[in-house]
Amino acid sequence: MSEQTTIYVDGMTCENCVRHVSEELGEISGVSAVAVELVAGGSSPVTLTSEGHVSPQDIAAAVDEAGYTVAPR
Repeated sequence: MSEQTTIYVDGMTCENCVRHVSEELGEISGVSAVAVELVAGGSSPVTLTSEGHVSPQDIAAAVDEAGYTVAPR
């Protein structure tokens, strides 16, 4: 059964930013889809679809690797 997780990412300003974040998150084991709603200069909602639970630490590490920050909620 697939699970959806929504996070918010700070610092994205363009489609290139979206691509970098999507690629890094897509490399997490179990993640089957990544959808980003770009809010240029704000906190962009990012929804991950995965087969099972994805740890917040893995998500934060992937976003950090892309050069961005998970916004606190």
